Amino acid sequence: MVAKPQSPLHNQTSSDKTTSANIPVVKNTEVLRVAPQSPTDGRFTGHFFDKTPSAAAARRSYVKALAFGTLMISILVFSVFPIYWGAVWKIPVYPLNAWVVDFDGGSVGDFVLDTLLANSTNVLSWSEPPVHEFPNGTAQLANAIVEQKAWLAVAINERVSARLNDSLITPNASYDPREALTVMTIEARNELAFRNLIRPSVRNVMDNLTYEFAVFHAQKQANISNLSSVLAISPQTFAWPIRYRINNIRPFMAPAASAATFVGLIYLTIVTFFIVITANNARESTGYNTTLTMRSLIAVRIFTCFIAYFFLSLGYSLVNLAFQLDFTHRFGDGGFMIFWMLNWNSMVAIGLAIEALLPLLTMRFLPFFLVLWIISNLAVCIYPISILPSIFRYGYASPFYNAAKATRTIVFSTKNRLALNFGILISWAIISCITLALVQHIVRWREIRDMRNAPRAVEQSEQKGQRRSV
Repeated sequence: MVAKPQSPLHNQTSSDKTTSANIPVVKNTEVLRVAPQSPTDGRFTGHFFDKTPSAAAARRSYVKALAFGTLMISILVFSVFPIYWGAVWKIPVYPLNAWVVDFDGGSVGDFVLDTLLANSTNVLSWSEPPVHEFPNGTAQLANAIVEQKAWLAVAINERVSARLNDSLITPNASYDPREALTVMTIEARNELAFRNLIRPSVRNVMDNLTYEFAVFHAQKQANISNLSSVLAISPQTFAWPIRYRINNIRPFMAPAASAATFVGLIYLTIVTFFIVITANNARESTGYNTTLTMRSLIAVRIFTCFIAYFFLSLGYSLVNLAFQLDFTHRFGDGGFMIFWMLNWNSMVAIGLAIEALLPLLTMRFLPFFLVLWIISNLAVCIYPISILPSIFRYGYASPFYNAAKATRTIVFSTKNRLALNFGILISWAIISCITLALVQHIVRWREIRDMRNAPRAVEQSEQKGQRRSV
């Protein structure tokens, strides 16, 4: 049987099948070309007034946050700033107590006593303490002013009337009218009160007093027989029979001290605020705020402040020393160490109060407290609290006031109340430590509560989503 020859078409088909079996078939696909992304990844391309939903939501959030912040700052301006303005508005509300002490007991003493006691003003209120309280004379009176029994005292010196009469009878060219009266005061107690209130008022009242006495004396002695001799030899006896000297017992002789008693306290507060922020950032970056136990976290926060302020207060003290602030007037070579410890306690008292409230106020509201803290402390350090409205009596227990008073004692040897000043600062530190522990407990309790409620909140949200889908 002869085989039937295959047609060329059949062979071609068979070959095509073989070839198609070995070579993969490529489908006709369309190649998608993706444009390269911008390096900014879509950022930096928006406009504030874009009309997209996301832009509108961002704009509403921004305006709301800005409006809330502006409102809070406005409340701060109208509620906190008046504290400072109120301390310098109408001063003095109460007068400074002033003494006049008659060590003379003659006609001059009587005239000066009657004149001063009848001329109390809103600045100086004159009174006469018994002269027997000062058996050692003007030296003991000066010590009483140093001990802040009064803001100033006018001493009518011994034998003023007798020396004046002797100079009229026997003209004496060496007669000095300025030895009649001595005004004793202390500038270092409060230099602003001395320069703006005490010194101008004293000069005004004493100039008027000596002028009135000169007129009275001239009328009384106009007919003396040796008037020509008196005018020739000692005319001051007739023209200005009495004058006065101002004895500034503790002058404010170190201008650099104004930094330590006023502006420097603001700088100390700012430095403590920086430490609070730095320590908080360190705790957040290490996770200590959530990983440490309650006791450990409280201990870390407290001892961080104590240690940091210890070294920073040394630096602050050395800055004062570098500008030649003399600490040896009262305590000798130990004055600098006392000043350092004072600054350390001051920073602890000021800074721990800020640290204690940080978890409660958070960084969003802590600056508002900082402004209140600075202004409320600063307002009672400008002028004496005794001449301010009664509401400022809180200043006696404020950190700034006690730090400034202790600094004046160390630098100018004013009245020594260091035990009281340090005691108040240490009390502030103890109160802040207790407050810090309580606030931290409250915040930790809230965090634990939120952690426990988080799964329940997720479950409730899922259930709500399922209900909506149904």
